[in-house]
Amino acid sequence: MSAETRNYTLKVWRQSGSSAKGEIKTYEMKNVSVGASFLEMFDQLNEQLLANGEDPVAFDHDCREGICGMCSMYINGRPHGPDTGITTCQLHMRTFPDGETIYVEPWRAKPFPVIKDLTVDRGAFDRIIQAGGYVSVNTGNAQDANEILIPKAIADEAMDAAACIGCGACVAACKNASAMLFVSAKVSQLAVLPQGKSESSRRAQNMLAQMDSEGFGACTNTGACSSECPKEISLTHIARLNREYLRNRFTLNDVEEFQPIKKPDYLDFGV
Repeated sequence: MSAETRNYTLKVWRQSGSSAKGEIKTYEMKNVSVGASFLEMFDQLNEQLLANGEDPVAFDHDCREGICGMCSMYINGRPHGPDTGITTCQLHMRTFPDGETIYVEPWRAKPFPVIKDLTVDRGAFDRIIQAGGYVSVNTGNAQDANEILIPKAIADEAMDAAACIGCGACVAACKNASAMLFVSAKVSQLAVLPQGKSESSRRAQNMLAQMDSEGFGACTNTGACSSECPKEISLTHIARLNREYLRNRFTLNDVEEFQPIKKPDYLDFGV
């Protein structure tokens, strides 16, 4: 870790519980290594708070390698901070000049209620996936690698969509708190593969219906979601989601007992 250190003023959102009133509190951080990650800097802050008998700042983290998506912080007005293509845990303090004031807040979206401080409940994403993001094919034993032929371009596209870590940065960046980029990535990672075709007639409808019921907003195609996504998920997946919805919405067989779903607002875009 670099020997160079810098000083910062932190403006951190503190909220003791979901029903409590929150506020911004100011903390002075001295001698922070420029090689420290943003979360390591918060560890240092919490050590100071504990030493002073104060409540540490609650924040989510796990892998600290940009894999799990839990380190969700809104930093100086941007999800995961000023760098692109990274999560908060991959953000380093050398990014911020000496003496800078840094504002840190939780995701601001009704479907992501604050649990405490910078920690929010993202269970809405889990429920969207449960609504349709699976395959029911009994795969049995492992098959030979070449038994199901999938063109490399298709496999790569599915893997690009599967790179979504469900951090919620797309929702935090969107002026409407839309989850369309997340939902479309989860639909695409299955829709382009043969194993995911059996549920394709219902997956888009069910996941969009669940997204609506969770209270996420509509997509107005501004592209902020993709720009702020740490995995740089493409907007083309939203276009595929819309096509999947429309195609399957009007081709479902009546014997499947399809329950009509109200057409969402977002289908005006990206088709």
